[in-house]
Amino acid sequence: MTQERDKGAKRKYGVMQSSDGPELLFSMKLDPEIYSSSNPRKELPQAPCLTDVEPDRISYLPGHVIDQVLSHLSVKEAVRTSVLSSKWRYRWATLPNLVFDDQCISVATQDHMIIKNKLLRTVDHVLLLHSGPINKFKLSHHDLIGVTDIDRWTLHVCRKSIKEFVLEIWKGQRYKIHSCLFSCQSLTHLELFNCWLKPPSTFKGFKNLKSLDLQHVTIALDAFEKLISSCPVLERLTLMNFDGFTHLNIDAPNLLFFDIGGRFNGGSSNLLKFFVHLPHVQRLEVQSYFLKYLAAGVVPIKLPRPCIDLSYLSIRINFNDLKEISAALCILRSSPNLQELEILARPEEQTVQLTHTYCWEDVYFACPDMHLRYVKIDDISGVKPELDFINFLLLYSPVLERMTVKPASNIGTELMKELLRFRRVSRRAEIIYLDSP
Repeated sequence: MTQERDKGAKRKYGVMQSSDGPELLFSMKLDPEIYSSSNPRKELPQAPCLTDVEPDRISYLPGHVIDQVLSHLSVKEAVRTSVLSSKWRYRWATLPNLVFDDQCISVATQDHMIIKNKLLRTVDHVLLLHSGPINKFKLSHHDLIGVTDIDRWTLHVCRKSIKEFVLEIWKGQRYKIHSCLFSCQSLTHLELFNCWLKPPSTFKGFKNLKSLDLQHVTIALDAFEKLISSCPVLERLTLMNFDGFTHLNIDAPNLLFFDIGGRFNGGSSNLLKFFVHLPHVQRLEVQSYFLKYLAAGVVPIKLPRPCIDLSYLSIRINFNDLKEISAALCILRSSPNLQELEILARPEEQTVQLTHTYCWEDVYFACPDMHLRYVKIDDISGVKPELDFINFLLLYSPVLERMTVKPASNIGTELMKELLRFRRVSRRAEIIYLDSP
């Protein structure tokens, strides 16, 4: 299954425990395809002789400059800098950020098994020779499937007090995360794609985790709620396409950035429950079909407590669903300091017309004007509810500076003409119309 996105020495990685010493280990173990000088039979081109007039500038670069150069290279390219000089030879082995993605290996074949084996050897060799702390470990190759080697790597980097852990499994079944990850209290960022999470009963939360990104993940509802509530300093949260959830309770009082999407079932007053524990959210993105979930049950005119800090809002909406329109307007009314708004229509649902009209002015009664400055509207097809909503925004946004409109398909100039006829309460407002490719 292909997802959208949307593993020696006396110890496996104990290079310092080898009696051969790191230099011999390096020449014996490192894959020749990622370190070209490991094959003694392959002659390197002769470099020109350096004179006193032409010093070896590469060898005498300061250490912090070398580290800066290496930080911009892939793992494969960083390892190859070992041939430059003795000063560079093992410098790559102290890189704090290890990223294994599509650029870390190159093979002249499309055979997935060969690519997978090459990737496994590469990760093993790099971890074997690496010394010093590891701040970030990212494993995201499009030919990667869930293999048991990942457990060894996870255990190894957790012993290094890893701060950022990213695992994206692009093919095959969802990979069950090793339990050692849940005891890694040094984590500040965790990102998992196509994984299965089952925290042990001893899990006490991530006390230092500030950013959590979970997409195409399987986890029990009670375990998920405990996970979120046990991250006291969580500031950024991304949740996409969960399995088996019928409702969603987010208890994250320090959350500032929230990106959520997917299908959830029924419930009542979901809008009220969703916002009650998000008092300080600054940026909210409601993607996919999540607005349909928020619109279930009773939709209030306004939230009991306004979203004072919310300055950016992105919503994907079906303009032919009155409940979704009501939910979107409720959030708008409850966000007095909102400055940026992105609206994305779901064009696949715009074919069914509303059986009765929606009066925008009536639903916005007794509320002050909005403070929107920038509005972006994508994927519209020109149906009347969409145009009514755009007209409504122009009438109630006195400080609006720019509105960008992009249709789902090239529908000619009629939509542009219609937009230009709308009255704007803001004298500074400009409408930018972008043709679809």
